[in-house]
Amino acid sequence: MPESGARGMFRRILFLYARLLDLLLVLTVAVIILPVTLQIFARFTDWLPRYIWTEELARFLLVWMIMIGSIIGVREGAHFTVDLFNNLRGRTKAAMDILAAIFVLAMAIVFIVYGWEFTDSAWFRISELAELPLWTIHIAWPIAGVSWLLFQGERVWDDVQVLLHGERKLP
Repeated sequence: MPESGARGMFRRILFLYARLLDLLLVLTVAVIILPVTLQIFARFTDWLPRYIWTEELARFLLVWMIMIGSIIGVREGAHFTVDLFNNLRGRTKAAMDILAAIFVLAMAIVFIVYGWEFTDSAWFRISELAELPLWTIHIAWPIAGVSWLLFQGERVWDDVQVLLHGERKLP
């Protein structure tokens, strides 16, 4: 039975956010090919200077790829957790998942707090070669932390429901 009300709307927003992240991940992977390819050609030819904007752009995109990938991994329950007891079911599995989630949530808070501090130090700075604003790369940390918090919170909610009501059988 689909959820209704505010909880259903929240899940729908998270679902749409996850789809947006999927698209952004594909986009960053596609776009990083250009600067990396240019860097490779620059090493073996003289028609392109070696140390140009391509190295910085590739680094910026790599950071965003990693952060977006980690967010998607948390959403899918495939990141930051190790399934040591894959035969657990029901309330026991939910309890173990909540225990693991506590550590993910703690890491999310660290990323939010210190990531914001990291971003705050970069508001008026630019990168040396490409002259890109540094906050555009630093903001990836607090965004990742907030996203982990949202997606892990959704998973914890589901696990708490299993703890309280047991597993529901699907029709």
